[in-house]
Amino acid sequence: MEHQEHEASRVISVSSASTPPIIRLEKLKKHYIMGRRNLPVLHGLNLEIKRGEMVAIMGPSGSGKSTLMNILGCLDRPSDGRYILDGVPVSEMSKNELADVRNQKIGFVFQGFNLLQWMTALGNVELPLVYTGLSTEERQERANRALKLVGLSSRANHRPAELSGGQQQRVAIARALVTTPTMILADEPTGNLDSHTSIVIIAMLQRLNARGMTMVLVTHEPDIAAYCRRKVVLRDGRIVEDSINPNPLIAEVPIAQPAEENKPTHKLLGPAQDDKAEAQEEATVVSRLTRWWALRRGDISPRRKMGASYPHK
Repeated sequence: MEHQEHEASRVISVSSASTPPIIRLEKLKKHYIMGRRNLPVLHGLNLEIKRGEMVAIMGPSGSGKSTLMNILGCLDRPSDGRYILDGVPVSEMSKNELADVRNQKIGFVFQGFNLLQWMTALGNVELPLVYTGLSTEERQERANRALKLVGLSSRANHRPAELSGGQQQRVAIARALVTTPTMILADEPTGNLDSHTSIVIIAMLQRLNARGMTMVLVTHEPDIAAYCRRKVVLRDGRIVEDSINPNPLIAEVPIAQPAEENKPTHKLLGPAQDDKAEAQEEATVVSRLTRWWALRRGDISPRRKMGASYPHK
């Protein structure tokens, strides 16, 4: 199975060479005004990321990678140059237009999860749909499906403080997927997680990428970058390395039977049993994500689609 996913990722990488880039930066610059000083941060970046790539953007503190992430995520605009996202020249858009692009084309996953503490997991996942014009019933239905996709339907009514770090990040991934975005932009997605949970999260992202979802990971950890097929390194606001990793690591998660999602295991089981049940949930999330993305791309026949419950476009 792991070999098949590795081969799928290789095929996508090769085929993407002939497709238009999903991200194109042309002589992109960014500076900030600090009193009377002009502080340059990014110096004429040129970069293309093809559809279906999994790219790690790295750099030390002060390299400009956070500024670049904000621009890629349409949270900020360049001072000069062009940013074209999925064929759309977003560097020329107004703030309101950028907000629409963020909601429609980009799924965000952050190091600190960025969940609203007073809202349930369901409410947090539903939040990006508030501005789409969908009814309350439709929003909740799609949010429930996204939570089921990441193995957390039994935690839908739990608030973040009642969830583990790994569960909170899975809620964040569900929130990123609920709008069926063009790409996932992940900022240090494993920075607050232990090593086991980090592998679970990377496995989810890798399987989605193997089915065609574009992934851009901003990280300072070489161990995480080793799971990506391409690495872009910034230093002093310039790209100093853009290399292909011919043999990216594959995040391996043992496949197990799913835990019963209609039973909140943390209340019904002892600590050891609860940990085992959660591990079983995590192990099956990967296959759910793979199947959902295959359905979205039309890779599964209509007969196999019957009875499936996944987010719609």
